[in-house]
Amino acid sequence: MPGTITVGLDGTDHALAAADWAAHEAARRGMDLRLVHAWVWRGTDTVYIGDRAMEERWVRNVLNEAEARVAKVYPDLNVTTELLVDDPVPTLVAEAARAEMLVLGSRGYGTLTGYLVGSVSLQVLRQATGPVVMVRGPRQTTVQQRFDEVVVGVQEAEEAGGPVLEFAFAAAAERGATLRAVRAWSIPSVLSWSPGSMWLADQAGGLEPLHKEILADALGPWRQKYPDVDVIEHVEIGAASEVLLSNSGRASLVVVGRRTHDTGLRRLGSVTHAVLHHAPGAVAVVPHP
Repeated sequence: MPGTITVGLDGTDHALAAADWAAHEAARRGMDLRLVHAWVWRGTDTVYIGDRAMEERWVRNVLNEAEARVAKVYPDLNVTTELLVDDPVPTLVAEAARAEMLVLGSRGYGTLTGYLVGSVSLQVLRQATGPVVMVRGPRQTTVQQRFDEVVVGVQEAEEAGGPVLEFAFAAAAERGATLRAVRAWSIPSVLSWSPGSMWLADQAGGLEPLHKEILADALGPWRQKYPDVDVIEHVEIGAASEVLLSNSGRASLVVVGRRTHDTGLRRLGSVTHAVLHHAPGAVAVVPHP
């Protein structure tokens, strides 16, 4: 049976752009598209105007309009809609767990802190156990058609990074796109540089060749699984966020990871925040151990 791509709608243009992006992705992958709106009546909210019945009609109209919008472009796509009467964050986290991916529209970014504005999106990104794709605006629905690379950040080169690489390779395979795997490195401090690490670097011929070996080893199993994907391996000294973004100019999709083992803090990390803020295409945040 085909998988499902789910879109969380909220009545904004950014959410419609997310629906457009997800519909294109579902049509390409032969998947179903699910449009949901999580809504709870709160009489003191300023987002909605009117009584409960009026607001519910407005919410259902949001779903109907989005369904009609994607059906017009993709008439053969299997599209379902559902109004979920519950708080948005736990509802969307649950949707992310059951779908191949959850797609959300990003409302923008704080210029002062660089953090994603919109507490719902931020909390969902922190808590989701499945991939979440953020689409920043209507422009990104055409970016994916003009750009021809999938870019993945490979800082977690051990087995834990497998879900991130699998998502990136699968996305590149579906698009027939080149996969650019990017690894940033820096000169370690004396305190963190053990004799064993010095020996490994010496055996590899230096720090950069060592990181090239680490990247090649991490990609090896996925190259075998996806032999038709053309892969560019890029290793560069510098801050991880800067190196990743400087190599994302042709990316229709940038894939980054999020650790799930530290559930108490639920951090996204500075690299993920930077990519969400500046990447020209959509950004997929993939949880991993």
